[in-house]
Amino acid sequence: MSRNAFHPQVKQLLDGELTLADLPPALRAEGEEALRLLGAVDREPVTFPGLETRVLAELRRRANSPSFWRRLVTPREVRLRVRPWTLVPAFAAALALVLVLVRPAATPAASPVTVRFVLFAPDAHEVSLAGTFNQWNPAATPLVRTGAPGVWSATLTLPAGQHQYAFVVDGARWVADPGAPAVDDGFGRRNSVLSL
Repeated sequence: MSRNAFHPQVKQLLDGELTLADLPPALRAEGEEALRLLGAVDREPVTFPGLETRVLAELRRRANSPSFWRRLVTPREVRLRVRPWTLVPAFAAALALVLVLVRPAATPAASPVTVRFVLFAPDAHEVSLAGTFNQWNPAATPLVRTGAPGVWSATLTLPAGQHQYAFVVDGARWVADPGAPAVDDGFGRRNSVLSL
């Protein structure tokens, strides 16, 4: 009869949880048979020469040399001694790094742009151009008559950016360019705007 064929209470007897007297009378014969079979088994401990020594030696070695992970997560006190003069190079390096990272990328210099200003003023005797590019000097940029009657023009090379300007007709009348957007100049006149 195998151990699996025994009644559960007989198995408890074999495991030492019950005594033969604790079994019901109907199971005592089965319990006696199970105990007889258990007594016939060789109870000599099985040994493997050297195995125990090797296992214990490995356990001692592991206990004495903690793993990298254990050393990493084991809490320990860390004391830092900071001397003020050692902070100066660290702050300088941090500031240099911030300046390098925050500094805008260098943009290539924009090439100057050539612009032709044209005004149709058939009754004008003279026309000039004043603007942010010539410090609003009406005498700095005179326009010349072109082949068509009443058409005045001047060609300038200006840097990229936004420029405000106005035509000055006969030295007294300031006229916004009818072909360009205009803004209020804050003095009751309108200035034309050129964005390059």
